[in-house]
Amino acid sequence: EKESSLDYDRCINDPYLEVLETMDNKKGRKYEAVKWMMVFAIGVCTGLVGLFVDFFVRLFTQLKFGVVQTSVEECSQKGCLALSLLELLGFNLTFVFLASLLVLIEPVAAGSGIPEIKCYLNGVKVPGIVRLRTLLCKVFGVLFSVAGGLFVGKEGPMIHSGAVVGAGLPQFQSISLRKIQFNFPYFRSDRDKRDFVSAGAAAGVAAAFGAPIGGTLFSLEEGSSFWNQGLTWKVVRSTCSEASPKLATASKTKLDISYVLFCSMSATFTLNFFRSGIQFGSWGSFQLPGLLNFGEFKCSDSDKKCHLWTAMDLGFFVVMGVIGGLLGATFNCLNKRLAKYRMRNVHPKPKLVRVLESLLVSVVTTVVVFTASMVLGECRQMSASGQIGNDSFQLQVSSEDVNSSIKTFFCPNETYNDMATLFFNPQESAILQLFHQDGTFSPVTLALFFVLYFLLACWTYGISVPSGLFVPSLLCGAAFGRLVANVLKSYIGLGHIYSGTFALIGAAAFLGGVVRMTISLTVILIESTNEITYGLPIMITLMVAKWTGDFFNKGIYDIHVGLRGVPLLEWETEAEMDKLRASDIMEPNLTYVYPHTRIQSLVSILRTTVHHAFPVVTENRGNEKEFMKGNQLISNNIRFKKSSILTRAGEQRRRSQSMKSYPSSELRNVCDEHLASEEPAEKEDLLQQMLERRYTPYPNLYPDQSPSEDWTMEERFRPLTFHGLILRSQLVTLLVRGVCYSENQSSASQPRLSYAEMAEDYPRYPDIHDLDLTLLNPRMIVDVTPYMNPSPFTVSPNTHVSQVFNLFRTMGLRHLPVVNAVGEIVGIITRHNLTYEFLQARLRQHYQTI
Repeated sequence: EKESSLDYDRCINDPYLEVLETMDNKKGRKYEAVKWMMVFAIGVCTGLVGLFVDFFVRLFTQLKFGVVQTSVEECSQKGCLALSLLELLGFNLTFVFLASLLVLIEPVAAGSGIPEIKCYLNGVKVPGIVRLRTLLCKVFGVLFSVAGGLFVGKEGPMIHSGAVVGAGLPQFQSISLRKIQFNFPYFRSDRDKRDFVSAGAAAGVAAAFGAPIGGTLFSLEEGSSFWNQGLTWKVVRSTCSEASPKLATASKTKLDISYVLFCSMSATFTLNFFRSGIQFGSWGSFQLPGLLNFGEFKCSDSDKKCHLWTAMDLGFFVVMGVIGGLLGATFNCLNKRLAKYRMRNVHPKPKLVRVLESLLVSVVTTVVVFTASMVLGECRQMSASGQIGNDSFQLQVSSEDVNSSIKTFFCPNETYNDMATLFFNPQESAILQLFHQDGTFSPVTLALFFVLYFLLACWTYGISVPSGLFVPSLLCGAAFGRLVANVLKSYIGLGHIYSGTFALIGAAAFLGGVVRMTISLTVILIESTNEITYGLPIMITLMVAKWTGDFFNKGIYDIHVGLRGVPLLEWETEAEMDKLRASDIMEPNLTYVYPHTRIQSLVSILRTTVHHAFPVVTENRGNEKEFMKGNQLISNNIRFKKSSILTRAGEQRRRSQSMKSYPSSELRNVCDEHLASEEPAEKEDLLQQMLERRYTPYPNLYPDQSPSEDWTMEERFRPLTFHGLILRSQLVTLLVRGVCYSENQSSASQPRLSYAEMAEDYPRYPDIHDLDLTLLNPRMIVDVTPYMNPSPFTVSPNTHVSQVFNLFRTMGLRHLPVVNAVGEIVGIITRHNLTYEFLQARLRQHYQTI
């Protein structure tokens, strides 16, 4: 499979128990201290990555707009605007071409990376998603794509970048830098790595928006197994309605919130410290908390009638939420069709075609931006306050070194070109114009800008460049909200309306309609505005936008996850799925190993299957004689004849149903008869028996044999007593290190590996097909019992699907054995068996059998 699941469940085997035996309070405190230092380092590095991207985007944008604006001012008199357009095309095509080349080097760097990180936190390993090369291509790629004038943002890729930093930094090694390795024995498991990836993703959100609490909630919302999304949303609603700034955690979470929050705050602190010092020269002033700053929302002191929002405005906000949900659903529908078209017609072709598509989008975007700025804009009168603005707006404008964020192309003194002010500026400056500019924007200009930006942003998201969707969605929605405010003020006569509030609510409505994020997005926007009174309007708007959009389709990230075919698990199953049991959805055709198995059998199993774990079993032949009489399986008066038409899967399901229905009295009789038949002919010393069985707790049955396709149905589905699970990576490690013993020796002579030796090759264990095993004697025997997990989570065949799903998701499992009442394994459940599509198919089969 291209994507595989992650092993979040802890393997409690002998090497791990040896580590626990040596663990004391001193070592525990040392481990905690190292973890805190790692979390702080992840936050600082993520903040520095954001600083690097912001600095060079600002530098390249300043260079580009400075040259082109000077050219426009000169050519407006000489009539050579075509030359100005060519200059702008030259800059944009160069930057976009470089971004596309970086994606050719590492294709996973395309897009925002948020869908892939959602998959990782959900338990699916997407190849290459957290590699160092991916980080480098992502950082430089988003730098060039934003500077190239595409309608993309750098905030979304910051989340991916933070996750890569979180995954790689605690490992102290990289496949891209093979020669640089450190002996760092900590955090060598998927479980630890997932926690650091969650912290890094939260740090990315915090660096992007200056929202450490929002970043923490994003990480919990997407990565926590115990997070009750529905209950928490109700708590957020109640706290916001009471205008309380505190957000209660509604349920126990699997992630340690303190680590994630500390990492987020470290990233925000680092970025704020350096940006404030570099841009304003006031080190330690902390004036710029994130890459995207919304500024301060406040009414003018001279306007006594102005209020940020009133109770009457809530009705308008609800309507805007509905419209935002409809617009978001439309955006997602169009983008899904474009993505399918690209998958059919662009991706199968040579990689150069993807570069050409990116360049085509760049050309069209540049021509539209230039033409609209020169031709479609209107000259609007600057108000006295508009030339200065409030304090926060003036602060932002002064930080922009592109002459001024207000463009006066072809307009007389004291007026400005409203379309050029929106199009011919960095996207962050355009958002601030819509939020804080006291001068008016023409309704026609806002409508044209919204339509053009909507279509171009939809076309752009999905091309082969690193690209974020947060900022384009916010800008598009802000134009929509400002348009609503203009209509209400100019045509309905509502003079109390504060245009900045409606622009913010419009931005939240459209962004919520596109991404369908709820809790974390609410807090991110509240923190970005630094205005807690906006909590209730933003929450209501996002809630209505999500409900409206969900009526038509999924969020944009979930759509792209589905197009990739990734088996993402939802929060919970539908109620009707409880008509199914574990025996209905399990995989009954098992590939298993014995506690003591010959090397040739293990190599054969590993090379002929792609399974990542194998049940360790012994054959319960005593029970088989009781169960198999003639051609009938007799259990609790249930009989059926073996027939050639019955599939092996059907046979095993019937077996599981029969095993689970055994009465306890009948089980005791079977066990008593079985034990009586195994009594030795002559009694031996009990102590001697215990000493002999000390290192061979499991019978050494048929170590030559491994499951074969040539076996009959009776051989394939003979009763198998379940003893534990052994991972593919563990078996390969045992073979590589020659852990085995010969027939004439006891298994006690087998070499023993420590926990550090077992985890030394993490996360890239050798491939069985690449190994040279000629030095190993194929007749040697491997005792897997010290290294298997003897106590994994298991379920009964009669367990309802909702219980199976909740156990699998909350515990972060990869394999869930199905064990019947007599301790025999009858099937196994993996992530694939719990996907929505698979459960729907099995439910249809259930209805057909009824």
